[in-house]
Order: sequence, then structure tokens, then C-alpha cells
Amino acid sequence: MPFIPYIRIISMCLMASLVAAWSGHAHAAGEGAKAGSPAIAAAVAVESDGAKTRFKVTLSKAVTAQVSLMERPDRVIIDLPEVAFHLPQEAGRSREGLIASYRYGLFAPGRSRVVMELTQPAMVSGMTTAPDATGAATILTIELSRTEREEFRRAAVENPAAKEASAAPLAQETKDARPVIMIDPGHGGIDPGANASSGSILEKDLVLSFAQRLRKKLEDSGRYKIIMTRDQDVFVSLGDRVRAARAAQADLFISVHADSISGGQEVRGLTVYTGSERASDADSARLADRENKADAVAGVESVDMPDDVSDILMELTLRETRGFSHNFAGRLVGEFDSVARLNKNPHRQARFQVLRAHDVPSVLVELGYLSSQKDLDLLMSEEWRAKMVSAMSVAVDRFFAARFARRGTAAVLP
Repeated sequence: MPFIPYIRIISMCLMASLVAAWSGHAHAAGEGAKAGSPAIAAAVAVESDGAKTRFKVTLSKAVTAQVSLMERPDRVIIDLPEVAFHLPQEAGRSREGLIASYRYGLFAPGRSRVVMELTQPAMVSGMTTAPDATGAATILTIELSRTEREEFRRAAVENPAAKEASAAPLAQETKDARPVIMIDPGHGGIDPGANASSGSILEKDLVLSFAQRLRKKLEDSGRYKIIMTRDQDVFVSLGDRVRAARAAQADLFISVHADSISGGQEVRGLTVYTGSERASDADSARLADRENKADAVAGVESVDMPDDVSDILMELTLRETRGFSHNFAGRLVGEFDSVARLNKNPHRQARFQVLRAHDVPSVLVELGYLSSQKDLDLLMSEEWRAKMVSAMSVAVDRFFAARFARRGTAAVLP
């Protein structure tokens, strides 16, 4: 049976301009793209004949790909050197053949990843690289073939995907007497998070921009040492975010997110979450469950934080830490009240993996809902962001005021 192509590809004129750009660069340099520059993925095509499905990526230069499998759900993972994906917004959202959908993005510094969700168990039956018709680009083809469940399970065990990517910052060696604050922009890289109905605004980009603005505000005060779990569009596992905070001996951990609800235009407002083994309500439990699947979205088998606190000292530390977390959450809500639309229950609790450091006061701030046009307009407003960052900065100052007072530091209250 001949292959019936299902092609999601950028327009021919844009493709031609990209090929021309590649050719011009090669002519100017006297060789192909520089060895150190990332390859450009300009188009993707998915072709299916029922029994087999071929995933084709048009690249500016040849790359080495590694494939692996994961179960629950069934996925094919393609690991690549760093690739700049210049694909249409809708790429990867439609089902074709053995591929239900696919995601792509930066997985770690210097590494990119494609995660294919499968409609049924399938094996990688072939992988080829060949020049395209113009000779200016390379087509990487991954061929998938149906297989039985047991064979897929064995292959997934024998050839698993990488456990975790380590993109989070390491502990700083230099001593600093100032409070250490770790800002955690949610999602990133291959994990886009929530998105607006248009698909053009992604949570990962919005929260990174907000977090960078918050970092600058706090750094400009000179009172704090600020570290970010990511300062670029890269994936960081939930476990690595928590480990980075503990390794840095952070005095405060602030995770920044923006939610989205299908068909929930009327649901809006900001919410501050703290960690708890028992959720304060069903909506919070569902949100925590979604956020805790961030690693799975990126094709990572995350290592859960231990549920049991085995040491009485650790248990006492956890209780004290959660008290500090609640204290800071209350201060945030108090400052937000005059500048933001708050959720009807603005301080909630749930079992978020990213809030599970037993010795670091931690909060997760959902800035609003991308599914609400009113919230989205605010989230995109420079004036609103400035007010929010100022409110958070005041809450941070008030949270650390007692410590500064004990150390004889100049008053920090505005």
C-alpha cells in the first residue's frame, strides 16, 4: 500500500527562504553550518500506511539521534543534540497513524528532545538520514512499526530514557550572608505548560519573563542573593528544582506558574499554594496532579520525594518549614489583594512535588488563568506585571524583616 502523507509543514516560501539562508551561510563560511551551532528543524512530516508510521524532520545539518521507549503512557523518545525548532504552532497536536501527538524542545543545555505519544505499542524499526531534494538540508526519518505489548515492555526496560536532566544550578561555593531566594519559573523546554486558546502564548515563556523581572527587582535592592532554577527555555525536572533549592541552602523558594482550564473563561484570579500531604480542596488536588506530571511530559521517569519523614528531627523541621511557608503565603496574599484579582480562595494547599523540600520554605504562585481573556490581558500587561513584582518584593521584605532586625541590618520595610 502506498504511503498516504500527513504533512504538517511550514509554507514553501518560508522553507525556500530558510534553505537560501543555509546555503548563503555555507557559501560565506566555505563549509556547512558551523560545528558548534545548533541544527535548525524547519519542517516535520508524519506519513502513515496503517502498519507503519514515518516521522520525518527536515534539518539544516545532519545530527545523531538516540531513541528509547517508555510505558504508562506509551512513548517514543528521540534525544538529539541542541536543535532550534522553527515549526508552526500547531505542529504535533494532531493524531496520525501510530503517533497520537508529539512535543519538542530543549531538554537540557546542549540537548533537545522529541517525545511522541503513541496510539498503541510500537517499536522503532528504522532510522535514516539523507539529503533532501535541494541538497541544502538533511531529512532524519524515524520509522515506527506496530508491536505486541510484551515486546514493547521488554524494549522499554532494556532501553529506557534518561532518568532526569540536570539543568538546575548547583550550590554556590562562595559564602553570602544575605538571604538566598530561589525563583522557579515553571515548566520550560520540551514542557510548555499551559497555553492560551490561540496557542501563541505558552506558560513556560510567560512565567520565565515574569521571574526574570522579579529577580531584577529583588537583586536591585541589594538585600538578597537570587538564584533561578532556569534562566532560559530549558527543561528542569521537578526533582532537580527541589535539589537545587536544598543544595543552595535557599531561605525561600518561589515557584511561578499560570494555569489554564478548558472551557473555563469565567474562572480567573491569582492563587498561592503551599505544600501539604492532603489537598485543601478537589481543584487544588487536580492542579497538583497535573503539575506533578511535568516530568512525564518531557519523557522523564521522575524520582519521587520520600513520603515518610523517617527522623523526628526532620519531622520537626518539616513542621517549622511549613509554618514559614504559610507565613509567607499569607504575606503574599495580603500584598496581592490591592493590586490583583484573587481567586475566591487565594491560599490553598496541595501535594506539589516542587514544594517538598522539608527544610526550605516554599510557595507556588499561580499568577492567573491563560484560559481567561481578562487574566491573559493582565498577564501580558507591563503595568500589571510591574505592580505584581513590587507587591511580591514587599512581601519578601516583610518576610525577612525580623531576620534583618536581629542582625542589625537597616530597616527593610518600605
